[in-house]
Amino acid sequence: MEPFKEFINQDLIATLGRIFQRVSPGFDTEMFVAIASKGLDKLELKQRVVQVRDALDATLPPTFDQRCRLLLASLHPSEDTDRDGVKFSDEGACGFAVWPLTELVSHCGLDYPEQSLDVLKEMTKRFSSEFAVRPFLVHHEAVSLNIFRKWASDDNRHVRRLASEGSRPRLPWGMRLHKFVDDPSPLMPLLEALKNDPEEYVRRSVANNLNDIAKDHPEAVVSLANRWIEEAPKPRVRLLKHACRTLIKNGDTGALAVFGYHSAQHVEADIQIITPTVQYGEHLEFSLTLKGLKPGGNLMVDYRIHFVKANGTTSPKVFKWLDKQAVTASSLQAARRHAIKPITTRKYYAGTHRLELLVNGVSLGTAEFDLLMP
Repeated sequence: MEPFKEFINQDLIATLGRIFQRVSPGFDTEMFVAIASKGLDKLELKQRVVQVRDALDATLPPTFDQRCRLLLASLHPSEDTDRDGVKFSDEGACGFAVWPLTELVSHCGLDYPEQSLDVLKEMTKRFSSEFAVRPFLVHHEAVSLNIFRKWASDDNRHVRRLASEGSRPRLPWGMRLHKFVDDPSPLMPLLEALKNDPEEYVRRSVANNLNDIAKDHPEAVVSLANRWIEEAPKPRVRLLKHACRTLIKNGDTGALAVFGYHSAQHVEADIQIITPTVQYGEHLEFSLTLKGLKPGGNLMVDYRIHFVKANGTTSPKVFKWLDKQAVTASSLQAARRHAIKPITTRKYYAGTHRLELLVNGVSLGTAEFDLLMP
């Protein structure tokens, strides 16, 4: 797969230059292309976005009103370019070509929040403005939240999604919204308004926002999930499961109970390590026997491996295993193979590792195995 940075390339820059030449005949295309292209091959994605933004900053008219007019005129006429299958061309900016435009608005328009957010609303229909709206929430919270609430009922699905995705407290790659990390309550009316959105795309964003919140306020998200789960249609149940995914993976008993995974303290568990010594590149094999299950209940079985680190301490990682609805038997047997192989996110070290069994979020026992390295 082509690296994302390659989407901001010479062809994109040249096409943007032609678009702005068309909407503003005095636009210095040659200067824009020269600034935007300088050392492009050596730059990463965000650096390329910023360089194209700076090239626009140097070549567009000086007043913010003029810039907004030209930026809007440069956009593709479709208001849902994804759904319409539109490709970026001289007809107008869409896709990755819009990202530098959104950055220019947040870079130059921070003193004009209403006007800037109106422009970003139009841009998000062609490429998400989720990164660019965040400085306005920091510096103009009340004004921005009022606009976001209006977006939550907009006819355009991309605008509705922007209300939740742009306000995520911990949006990956985005400016962290520390105030909402500390107190997410101002976001709740937005999420409430979007919980039954007809678009899965929007509902998934609501779930991601709640998952962000759950990392700092698990009790608040569990409380909300208990309210929203009542008479919930299937799409909202899926939203809530995705919203609680980190809590569920971490074995939060409150979140598990929302979905019918009740305490397993009464369950008897027997873990057997089939391969007590594992050579790096091979598999850890183990089996499980559970007794005392309550027929009719839901069952979630995960396991946590405590990996040895370079300094001899351990680092735990949870892995999903079984998810059974309305179990019919009082006992269960299962076996598992877990590959101990090279991955980019972990470096392995020799030593005694610990396997821990989690049933409905409750730890029901551990067993050890030795990892041998080449």
